Amino acid sequence: MPVAVVIAAAAAGGLVQPAQAGDEARPQSDQALQRGIQKLVDTAGGPPGVIAVLKRGDRTEVYRAGVGDLKTGSPLHATDHMRLASLSKAYSGAVALRLVDQGRLKLDTTIGERLPSLPAAWCKVTLRQLLNHTSGLPDYTGSAEFRRILGADPHHVFDSRKLLDFVADQPLVFPAGARYQYSNSDNIAVALMAEAATGRRYEDLLKQLVYQPLNLRQTSLPQGFRLPRPYLHGYAVDPPAPAEDVTELFGSSGVWASGAVVATPNDLTAFIRGYAGGSLLSPQTRKQQLTFVPGGASEPAGPGVNAAGLAIFRYTTRCGVLYGHTGNTAGYTQLAAATADGKRSLTFSITTQTSKSIKPELLAQVRTVQEDFACALLRH
Repeated sequence: MPVAVVIAAAAAGGLVQPAQAGDEARPQSDQALQRGIQKLVDTAGGPPGVIAVLKRGDRTEVYRAGVGDLKTGSPLHATDHMRLASLSKAYSGAVALRLVDQGRLKLDTTIGERLPSLPAAWCKVTLRQLLNHTSGLPDYTGSAEFRRILGADPHHVFDSRKLLDFVADQPLVFPAGARYQYSNSDNIAVALMAEAATGRRYEDLLKQLVYQPLNLRQTSLPQGFRLPRPYLHGYAVDPPAPAEDVTELFGSSGVWASGAVVATPNDLTAFIRGYAGGSLLSPQTRKQQLTFVPGGASEPAGPGVNAAGLAIFRYTTRCGVLYGHTGNTAGYTQLAAATADGKRSLTFSITTQTSKSIKPELLAQVRTVQEDFACALLRH
């Protein structure tokens, strides 16, 4: 796939093997699930690799198909790092909601109160509207200048705290609170509000408020294009051309709090169990988190019927409800979801990008398989 095409896309958004050290895997127990992920790998334009982690209580099952590296043929491990893309928004949401619990922010705190240097036209947008994507902020990743810079140098180092400058001359796309529209600008503003409220860097807030309480030791927010090793290789797959390794094609500074988190499947499992399970939040804030905008879909859409809460989505499947987030970027598509008590969780990672505008047929197939995994999780 041409680099220019990959850049535009990124800006928009085998049998189970014996357990490896740190994988915490049990032998897989559902051959239908295994066939489902193998079919994804075998599909023209499909991912070179798929890894899914099902966890019920203390019991973990790791399903894998394909390979983690086409060049070496190495398998996929739950201890391999990968880009979480927009799933990173759940992490910035966790920071903001924990600050709400601490009284440092309120859900009705406005951009004007905390970030007066941003455009006056945005001043009445609240933290709540940023978190549930009803803010109306224009999406900076759609800026022609942002894309020009990224196209000229995919490793360009942006000032992450000035990403909203790319759309600072624009009014709101719609009146704040009027409707749902997913925007990468929202979580950049969330992180900036968190910094303004605390006087601390967002990276430090992540460590203090999210990584440490959940014991996340293989989670990071890089600024550059390198990934910690070992990692799952991500690919642009455009038959009949050979798959192109795009793992380190882009730097992370241009997505920051909206899409730059890197983690392993094991750490992602621990995060979503804590975040979707509510252990990080007070009952009062948790109630607000789980107030949903009907029809608000994550990007890409998760399994079943989607609705948008505060930096979390409700996925109503044919077998029950899960709460979580998705993400997609060059080389990766992600889902992490859990039950409301956090005792059952699913992470589902494929090593190519798909969304409603990129390989929509593949996305439909992925969502079907994800729902099958959700049903297996909820039924047993």
